[in-house]
Amino acid sequence: MPEGDTVFLAGRRLDDALAGKELTRGELRHPRLIGHDLAGRTVEEVVSVGKHLFTRFDDGRSLHSHFRMDGSWHLYRPGRPWRGADHEIRAILAVSDRVAVGFRLHDLELLPTDEEDRFVGHLGPDLLGDDWDDEASAAEVLRRLRADPDRELGTALLDQRVACGVGNLYKAEICFLLKVSPWTKVGDLSEKQAADAVSWSRKLLLRNAWRPEQSTTGDLGEGAQHWVFERGGRNCRRCRDVVRVARQDDGTKDAEDRVAYWCPTCQPGPHPDVPRSRGGRRPQQQTGRRARY
Repeated sequence: MPEGDTVFLAGRRLDDALAGKELTRGELRHPRLIGHDLAGRTVEEVVSVGKHLFTRFDDGRSLHSHFRMDGSWHLYRPGRPWRGADHEIRAILAVSDRVAVGFRLHDLELLPTDEEDRFVGHLGPDLLGDDWDDEASAAEVLRRLRADPDRELGTALLDQRVACGVGNLYKAEICFLLKVSPWTKVGDLSEKQAADAVSWSRKLLLRNAWRPEQSTTGDLGEGAQHWVFERGGRNCRRCRDVVRVARQDDGTKDAEDRVAYWCPTCQPGPHPDVPRSRGGRRPQQQTGRRARY
């Protein structure tokens, strides 16, 4: 599932392309929305809230979309070929000079704009939201994070009800930067570590929000962008021990896709008994930022 900065950047680029313009084509191909024609509507803005996108129109309605594991919005100039299968298209929003095509958008809803809270009202503060406050918002995230002291840090960071925006990439990197195992109980964190978890969540997302590359190391070179994420079986960049990878079951339906990467030397604490092996690395998960807007 994409990180919050991926969705943020997609929203900003869609907003730049569509906002203030009348739709010359507004086709929705989702099974629940067949028959709705948005042509003639003006796009007021496109905004992101965590991992949710809302395209707001001048008739008081919003088109809600969520990428889930494989969804994406592509932008094209009129007349240019589209990169994707026709049967995977769920939405086409065209204005005079750009065409936005939504592929594999399994979650697509048309609803009154004043009812958007149906999808995002339960979420914690948006780490990339315009209304983020370094004191008040951070304090609220910290309160939510520490509300369940028996919860594993890795699963708490992924919980969008704590703060929205962190995905598996940043979960792994935040735990590494904190020098703790992803299986560390939230209640075992020091006050500083808990506060730093919030600070790193905001800092890393903000660092990468305006570019397609996602680097947590400060290095944009290929293979050097991450500390431990997708480096299972390879040397830790800090201590040269072998980075391990294991599933971290958070009890959700998506748990099978949620794995943890960690260095047992740099990140002491509880963790599964995983052999120290350089073979059998887990296939890389697709982050696919370049294809999502």
